[in-house]
Amino acid sequence: MVYRLVNDLEEKIGHYCGVVGLFSLEETNIPEKIFFPLFSLQHRGQESCGIAYRKGKGIVAYKDLGMVSTVLSKYLQEKKLSRIGIGHVRYSTQGGNRIENVQPLVVNCNKGVVALAHNGNILNSARLKDELFQEGSIFQTTSDTELILHLLSRNPEKNFLKALTTTLHRLEGAYSIVMIWNDSLIGIRDPMGFRPLYVGKKDSLHILASETCALDILQVDEYRSVRPGELILIQEGGMESIQFASPTQKRQCIFELIYFSRPDSFVFDTSVHQARKKMGAALARQDMDSPYFSADIVVPVPDSGTSAALGYAEEANIPFELGLARNHYTGRSFIMPTTNERELVVRMKLHPIREALEGKRVVLVDDSLVRGTTSSILVRMIRKAGAREVHLRLSSPELLWPCFFGIDIPTRKELISNHYTPEEIASIIGADSVRFLEISNLKSCVEEPSSYCYACFNGEYPYPIEKERLEDGLSICRS
Repeated sequence: MVYRLVNDLEEKIGHYCGVVGLFSLEETNIPEKIFFPLFSLQHRGQESCGIAYRKGKGIVAYKDLGMVSTVLSKYLQEKKLSRIGIGHVRYSTQGGNRIENVQPLVVNCNKGVVALAHNGNILNSARLKDELFQEGSIFQTTSDTELILHLLSRNPEKNFLKALTTTLHRLEGAYSIVMIWNDSLIGIRDPMGFRPLYVGKKDSLHILASETCALDILQVDEYRSVRPGELILIQEGGMESIQFASPTQKRQCIFELIYFSRPDSFVFDTSVHQARKKMGAALARQDMDSPYFSADIVVPVPDSGTSAALGYAEEANIPFELGLARNHYTGRSFIMPTTNERELVVRMKLHPIREALEGKRVVLVDDSLVRGTTSSILVRMIRKAGAREVHLRLSSPELLWPCFFGIDIPTRKELISNHYTPEEIASIIGADSVRFLEISNLKSCVEEPSSYCYACFNGEYPYPIEKERLEDGLSICRS
């Protein structure tokens, strides 16, 4: 029998990664303290994880394939005193899920002892890597993270911070970075601010993290966003802010609010839950403009569609109903037989509640539509449970373009919206109707809408993209 890896039902777009950094003025059990915020970011990457922390004059790293609770639970039993540490959870696409790509990466180079963890995608990495390769560099991984370390080590500047900032100026694309350098903790956010990064303080502890849910677990109340183009340097003498690049135009990833981030987080200084409720309410207003549309219940596809479904139900004054039960123990990835068994894969994770659905006209709310495979199975399951009608509503616009800044979106030819209209999609997946949130209405759900990147919807990229890459639809997350 042939087996393959089925990742998140082969339908959701891939997460990128999550990072954590800690600096304590007093020695404490840093690996244990990293465990909890890293566990809070597990949704950002489920394939591998790792930590690195200062020990004496060196850095100790421990990392492996697997989830935080499995890989790092040993640090809940062992006491490892330190003052500085970083952690990483990873979702991989480029190069596959290989142990050598697991972060943080640790090197001892001419700039000192450095550990680095990175969330994002360097757009010009192929050209930079080719230059380094021709100059004699030897690469052990396929990740952008190693590329950054090579560039830093080969930088002629003797001053570390000068070498680091001039290295950053060579990078194009998305990166939020946490780094240990000798006895310092460093946090960096790219000049366009694609990826979220927060810095906080509680008593003698400074913390850097991708989302505020990782700060909440440590009861950190004093925090702020790292600004685009800002470098945070934390040492024994305190925290210093260095603006290494002028943030000429912010291009924050809108999918953080639509799908990636935990609903209890703030990202880009915005409540994720409230933003999703606004998106759901905007969807409802679109439907309310149609005099022929009506429904009995609003049902979310858990968990990513729940907040938007609440917003839809409140705006449309239609009862919210949990019509799908989710099994939280299937994990994000699991082994199943070939694609003929996809329906069983979906049933392992989601199952209809017949008593809630029978005889009802259902509005089914999800965050996005990629290939349509899972949606067709869900619609069929809900109909079998007795629903009279099923109307699929997506709290994002139609996905039409690949992402080059850290999201694993399939090629253009794989995106169903590039081939069919919403009416045709409804016929294909067996729904009574399909409707997406219009991009103008999505923009109305956020403050400063011009500060977000919508390239996966409209093809308007903040950096020039080579025609060949657009035609091939290459969407690579190397972090």
